[in-house]
Amino acid sequence: MGLLFAQASTSFTDLVEFHAHWDVLGTGAAFLVVYFYGLRNLADRFAPRGEIAVTQRQMRLFVSGVVLMTVVSSYPIHDIGEQSLFMFHMIEHLVLGLVVPPLLLLGTPWWLLRALLRPVLPAVKILTKPFVALFLFNGTLGLLHVPGIVEAMLTSDIVHFTMHFAVWITGILMWWPVLGPIPDTPQLAPFYRMGYLFLQSLVPTIPASFLTLGDQPLYKIYETFPRLWGISAHTDQVLAGFIMKFGGGLLLWGAIAWVFFTWYRDEQRYGLAAADPHQHTQS
Repeated sequence: MGLLFAQASTSFTDLVEFHAHWDVLGTGAAFLVVYFYGLRNLADRFAPRGEIAVTQRQMRLFVSGVVLMTVVSSYPIHDIGEQSLFMFHMIEHLVLGLVVPPLLLLGTPWWLLRALLRPVLPAVKILTKPFVALFLFNGTLGLLHVPGIVEAMLTSDIVHFTMHFAVWITGILMWWPVLGPIPDTPQLAPFYRMGYLFLQSLVPTIPASFLTLGDQPLYKIYETFPRLWGISAHTDQVLAGFIMKFGGGLLLWGAIAWVFFTWYRDEQRYGLAAADPHQHTQS
């Protein structure tokens, strides 16, 4: 109790007043406008003939990604992370980098994504090479935990937006080889996808170890903030490290399990089809 409540407690209502983050709401609205405009106006030009342009599942996934991105970047999660507790900032970063990107990629039909990226497709092919994407994403994660960068994010809206955009866009790049969202950049084979995600699950443990094993707060600026619920700056940092290590690891190992069981299901299906092609044709 002494470690957890080492500083004067501040209540939630005293710390954070509700206010709309219009920039975040505007960004989410822009995503939805571009998405549904593209589905409505570009399908005739770019969607393959005879195929469903978009499924209900894809639309649900995309909208879920936009909603989740808006929620973690708005009141109260963003405000708590910016004004009191680093662990909430960590939650925001993990969601922006590990959860939102696959939802958006899975929710966007390949023809629409390729049409939107057509002007920059050569650069996309380079940036989504597995080791390039891993380097960019984990380099960004590392920067997000440099004390000077953390302080700059909390004192400059421009730096804050830039770093959050960076973790989101490099998250897109990192997930790209796993999901292979367009034919121009095919996904890795299942075995290599699992290895790729396993490697990704190991890298964040490095900054997480600095957060959990440090005997004093790394981010001095958080020591100057009101301590919501009395959680000390050091305890906050340790909890943030656990969230990064175990929360991020759980998400990535869940993705590994999804790849494995999808692979197993497809192998079973193709194996049955090969064993009895006549029955497969009749069905």
